[in-house]
Amino acid sequence: MIQRTLLRHAQTVKQIHRVCPSRSASILHSPSRRIPSSSLPAWISPRFYSAAPETAESTGSAQASSEDQVDEDPAKKELDSKNREIIDLKDRYLRSVADFRNLQDRTKRDVQSARDFAIQKFAADLIESIDNLDRALSTVPASKLAPQSSDPDTPADENTYNKDLANLYDGLKMTETILMGTLKKHGLERFDPSEGEGQLFNPNLHEATFQTKVEGKEDGHVFMTQQKGFILNGRVLRAAKVGVVKNS
Repeated sequence: MIQRTLLRHAQTVKQIHRVCPSRSASILHSPSRRIPSSSLPAWISPRFYSAAPETAESTGSAQASSEDQVDEDPAKKELDSKNREIIDLKDRYLRSVADFRNLQDRTKRDVQSARDFAIQKFAADLIESIDNLDRALSTVPASKLAPQSSDPDTPADENTYNKDLANLYDGLKMTETILMGTLKKHGLERFDPSEGEGQLFNPNLHEATFQTKVEGKEDGHVFMTQQKGFILNGRVLRAAKVGVVKNS
């Protein structure tokens, strides 16, 4: 029966199309002329068409979203630019702080060095006078500084003790002690490598003037000091002139 109905509708459409083509188009698109979906079999599904207003609305929403995306791009670019600028400024700031701290450290070291070695030239001129004072004290024999005999009955002529010379020696010795103590407060110290058992020769502190054999001493040790050395705040102002043992 359904097939007969479809056949009749098809024949009617053909006849109308032959008579009036425009009317046949209106009949085909008219809702009243459509075949109801309930009269169709299950294997035939109806076709649905989207309305024109809905298509325009979807097109408008797509255009609006694209416009929003276009509007967001400049803001994102500006944000990225600001972030890069912040990173660059932070890097410059950290470098400036590091340079300033290095400058502070260098300035502090320079000031301390200038303070420690401000008297270097004065000390170099003064050590010659200290050497002369030391030579004057070393020329006085020990026999003239104390009486050889404690017997009061011993005649004074027979005693080589000279009281006035001993008093002069004691005064010069006290002057040397006070002078060296004062210089030590300002960083100037005198050293004698031959004191005690003798030090091992150090080219940074000693200047070897000669080498010789000495019994009971090991090679490379200092056994004699010709001229004492001086150190100013850890820096060698003058190396000590010494004799070094060489038995081999």
